[in-house]
Amino acid sequence: MTIKFLLQPIKCPVNLAGLFCILLLSGCQTGKSPEEVTSLFWQSLAQGKIENARTHVTQDSQHLVNLQDIDTHSTIKMGVAVIEDSTARVETTISRNKRLVTFDTVLIKKEGLWEVDYLQTQMNISMIPLGEVVKSLQNLGDTFAKQLEQQLPQVQKGIESLGNQLKNEIDELGQDLKKPDNPNNPKTPPGSI
Repeated sequence: MTIKFLLQPIKCPVNLAGLFCILLLSGCQTGKSPEEVTSLFWQSLAQGKIENARTHVTQDSQHLVNLQDIDTHSTIKMGVAVIEDSTARVETTISRNKRLVTFDTVLIKKEGLWEVDYLQTQMNISMIPLGEVVKSLQNLGDTFAKQLEQQLPQVQKGIESLGNQLKNEIDELGQDLKKPDNPNNPKTPPGSI
């Protein structure tokens, strides 16, 4: 019936308005990019609109959506999406508790539309403290490596000095072993007594 409607000449302004609404709504139904969906999702949460945010999330993770991962009126920045088949990752930076938090928002493409996989995204957010620990361990390792590099010439000098001292002591021991026995205490050959 809709096809007949579209094929008939448009004589009535109401029909023209109806056609315009259909075209407008069908234009809205086109899939948004992963970056756009990510932005809409996080902006909805930042504005406290949980129900609106849930419309951008996979059905099986909608119950997880809450305001814990974002401060109201947080600033949100999106990076470029990395798309692999029907999965996308969008680098997301949010001001959270007055500090910047960066993680990947994960999206899944279902029926041609991108949806936030909030379960996977929450796992990425929960890994942030672990990432900070790893980063601090890397920094500690880098600091240790720099200090060791600075101390290396002194360590090498100390090893050379110890090596020279050991060499001198071995040489002295060798010379002591080569010296003839004390002439005041002659040794008698075995079996001569």
